[in-house]
Amino acid sequence: MRKTWLAPLFAAFTAAAGLALATPAAAQTTLKMAYALSANSHYGAGGEAFSKSLDAGTGGRYKVQQFPSSALGGEREVIEGLQLGTIDLAILSTGATLNFVPQTGVFDIPFLMRDLAHARQVLDGPIGQDMLKAFSARGLEALAWGEQGFRHLTNSKRAVTTAADAKGLKIRTTENPVHITAFRQIGILPTPMAWPEVATALQQGTIDGQENPLSVITSAKLSQLQKHLSLTGHVYAPAVIMVSPTVYGSLSDADKKVFMEAAKQAAQAMRNFVDNIEKTGVEQLKAEGMEVVTSVDRKSFEDAVAPVYEEYYKRFDKKLIDDIRNTR
Repeated sequence: MRKTWLAPLFAAFTAAAGLALATPAAAQTTLKMAYALSANSHYGAGGEAFSKSLDAGTGGRYKVQQFPSSALGGEREVIEGLQLGTIDLAILSTGATLNFVPQTGVFDIPFLMRDLAHARQVLDGPIGQDMLKAFSARGLEALAWGEQGFRHLTNSKRAVTTAADAKGLKIRTTENPVHITAFRQIGILPTPMAWPEVATALQQGTIDGQENPLSVITSAKLSQLQKHLSLTGHVYAPAVIMVSPTVYGSLSDADKKVFMEAAKQAAQAMRNFVDNIEKTGVEQLKAEGMEVVTSVDRKSFEDAVAPVYEEYYKRFDKKLIDDIRNTR
């Protein structure tokens, strides 16, 4: 008799407990984050820092699922996915964003940034922060500037010490007219190519080389595909941490602050990665068999690209370029 009387109460209690346990899981949202490089790259470091910060800041209401190594497509496809809302978060290069927000290409002008400290001062200051706001006009939301570092030249043909040594080399570039213009001026044969295609093109000899920061050269194991590295430092390469407007528009003001903080943590993690690889990357690549030219005649490269600055002044505001150059 007692068992019969308790059964409905027990069933009700069990149902209530199950509902309580199910509620947090139902409230959890998983976001897809895409980037072009491997999980052990500076992009991966940024993605992991973003994920941990967001998880902590929202009490586990938001989780981030990482899709490294172009698993959701090349950078152009990822940006389109952000606009459509099929991708939630991304870390991207300005080589891709300038096709959507053209003024971001100003940071890709060769020999504009003096060093990492200068670049970070620009991006953290009014110039960089105003540039982030320009994304919303193109159906995108940019949260913070990440970092890749200064780009260097690798190839399979010969050591490059001067600009003259680089003439005739067929070099993969991003789909970046700012870079392409400079390389043509030097006498390099620029070959725009999506990142997922680069390894195969290097293996097959379709291209002689590529150019990227040490953070990419090491994490992508390009020492297995390229013999020569020249520390040209010809262009500073930022990255940008982005969120889909669909996601961002659905957030409360409090959660938007948490997302912004997560992006800042991601940016710092990327900078920490770059700082470390700048100290250790060259020796690592030497140990892996690359021949490294550390004493590059940078002035020969600067002199070679100087004539194209007139074109950059037409493409971008000359005052903006001068303000970047003069930032202290």
